[in-house]
Amino acid sequence: MIAWRFARVVIHLFAGLLTCAVVFPFTSVQTHERLVRRWSQKLLAICTVTVVFKDLSDGAVAERAMIVSNHVSWLDIFVINTLHPCHFVAKSDIRDWPLLGWLCEKAGTIFLKRGRQRDVRRIYEGLVHQIVAGKRIAFFPEGTTAAQGNVLPFHANLFEAAIEAHVPVQPLVVRYVDAQGRPHAAADFIGDMTFVESMHAILRAPKMTAELVRLPSISTEGAHRREVALVARVAVMTQLGIAE
Repeated sequence: MIAWRFARVVIHLFAGLLTCAVVFPFTSVQTHERLVRRWSQKLLAICTVTVVFKDLSDGAVAERAMIVSNHVSWLDIFVINTLHPCHFVAKSDIRDWPLLGWLCEKAGTIFLKRGRQRDVRRIYEGLVHQIVAGKRIAFFPEGTTAAQGNVLPFHANLFEAAIEAHVPVQPLVVRYVDAQGRPHAAADFIGDMTFVESMHAILRAPKMTAELVRLPSISTEGAHRREVALVARVAVMTQLGIAE
């Protein structure tokens, strides 16, 4: 059964590659978003992950905003894409993942090399232009994944792009639970675990539910990036019930 489900994942990845190569160049942005949302939903279904969305934003969803979220797993990108297909800022290591790395690149992922300040500045300037142009940008300010029950400090650099583009920051919260509502261990993607090892753990584990929560947006007008990053982190931790 696991072998068949893994084969379905591989087939689905190839279908995504074919769509990016053959369909995307000749279709609209709206079509791209619809296809990305549908593809992400199917990938999660193959992995027996059900997404439950909860909106705590009081309906005040900004038309343009920079989206940030805590980071647990590679699944996070696809969970968020079921709600808002986004252009993600991700660490450059993901580009080397078999099939999925190329697919993420073709879907608009922006890769950031860790420890290269010049690279951060280049990407930051590009983000401002993309946000102003109406693109939906998302990133994980922890910079890496953390085990459930923990939220790492938020790096503040990229929050400056939201400030300069004059858009709010929209925090999302992701967590993965089992049938009893407890954190699902198979979701954690930390340490030296490879993508293939993580996929194997997910496919052989009991079904999981991905809870996606949209929190109230955070204004960036007149704010400093460190202040916005701190407010966003506190909001995420509070929703997760995590104390500093």
